[in-house]
Amino acid sequence: MTAEAEVLGELRRLRARVPQLTGALAASADGLVLARDAADAEGAEHVAALTATALGVAQRLTDATGQGGFRELLVQGEHGYVATYAAGGSAVLTLLAEPRINVGRLHLEARRSSARIGALVDEALERRPEPRPQRRPEPRTPAPTPAKSGSLPVRPPAAAPAVPPLPTHHPKEA
Repeated sequence: MTAEAEVLGELRRLRARVPQLTGALAASADGLVLARDAADAEGAEHVAALTATALGVAQRLTDATGQGGFRELLVQGEHGYVATYAAGGSAVLTLLAEPRINVGRLHLEARRSSARIGALVDEALERRPEPRPQRRPEPRTPAPTPAKSGSLPVRPPAAAPAVPPLPTHHPKEA
């Protein structure tokens, strides 16, 4: 089972435990959707991008106020809640909830799920092989050879630019 499938399974289990959730998505900290349990795929991409922006602001706010690293963000709107939770070192869990949700229950269940999702994503990133450095092709033209053995090639001096001399200033005598 891939990490994406396991994260999606966790999102579905979370929505089963908290029926007032209307959507759930796990995203990378830079706004790429990792998994979603919501009907609107295009909306999920938009929410993930906005989550990344909100995450940046929340991180700056916690840093500026000396509150430590980001943990969670809760926004209450007229028609419900948007809650974002840190999920490991490189992901976030964002949930949409109805206005009648028990916020304490939301936090309890979301914190558990974000810890599981964070572990899955971080583990998947650790298992990912490092990209191999690409070898640069050899230059097609041979490098100039030194004039004498052991000495470096010397570039001929550049021609001096033709700049007219500055006019001299002679004060007028009275």
